[in-house]
Amino acid sequence: MQLKDIDLNLLRLFDAVYRMRNVSRAADLLDLTQPAASQGLSRLRTLLHDPLFMRTAGGVQPTPRAQRLADPVRHALATLEQALGETAGFEPARSGRTFQIHMSDIGESRFLPELMVALRERAPGVRVQTLPLPREQVMEALDAGRIDVAFGFLPMVKDSQKVRLLEDRYVVLLRAGHPFTRKRRSGAALLSALRELDFVAVRSHADTLRIVQQCQLEDRLRLVTEHFLVLPSIVKATDLAAIMPRNIARGFEGGYAIVEPAFPQRDFVVSLHWSKRFEADPGNRWLRGVIEELFKQ
Repeated sequence: MQLKDIDLNLLRLFDAVYRMRNVSRAADLLDLTQPAASQGLSRLRTLLHDPLFMRTAGGVQPTPRAQRLADPVRHALATLEQALGETAGFEPARSGRTFQIHMSDIGESRFLPELMVALRERAPGVRVQTLPLPREQVMEALDAGRIDVAFGFLPMVKDSQKVRLLEDRYVVLLRAGHPFTRKRRSGAALLSALRELDFVAVRSHADTLRIVQQCQLEDRLRLVTEHFLVLPSIVKATDLAAIMPRNIARGFEGGYAIVEPAFPQRDFVVSLHWSKRFEADPGNRWLRGVIEELFKQ
């Protein structure tokens, strides 16, 4: 098989199915009907003499041939899109582009509401999909075009372009009226007194677990959850304490108290990251400008 035999749209379909692991979601992403996506995938299978994707309970999984093709296809499409984008420009009011953004569940609660309000006003046809990734995969995903930008405290992402958005620190969230808040303590005395508390933590938030370990509070953990957004209701209903970013804690309405111990490495910077490969992409550049306008301190 030669390159002349392949329709570029088939490669776009292949890339979408590979990323989404689901033919229906890939069709939605490309504004195709389900039958059109299935037909295109069938054509590509015939051309490549490989099934490419096998059905599973939750969608599809790539074959070894598809896995070998995925990165070259993604890089080629990203290069073409960037080259064409530099010529065509980006018109937010008319665009139907889907932006893929890496952020944690904490990031979603902090940034998405305000961002979506702005996009609704300026680019009503633009769509956003969040794609939380393991931290060690963020840089590769940015370079490959799997995600457009990444929010967060990501010191392990070394080779990205980035801009500082805001400074934050880790604090302890308690329910209002918690007995712990009745004594005024600071410094080493406050850190030591944390052993009076029982804690709830989130499995996926490595830095809060790091603080628990550094302060030797592992034996004070009474609950470990999978998701951050359940913490406020748990804290409000119990005497459990949660370690979380101060900017997030301050956003909860009523019924909470915040304590600020001098945790080791408690201060951190939330940045916006993107790949050097997409520095000049008009849509990527426009989105970065909106995000900086909204959130840069």
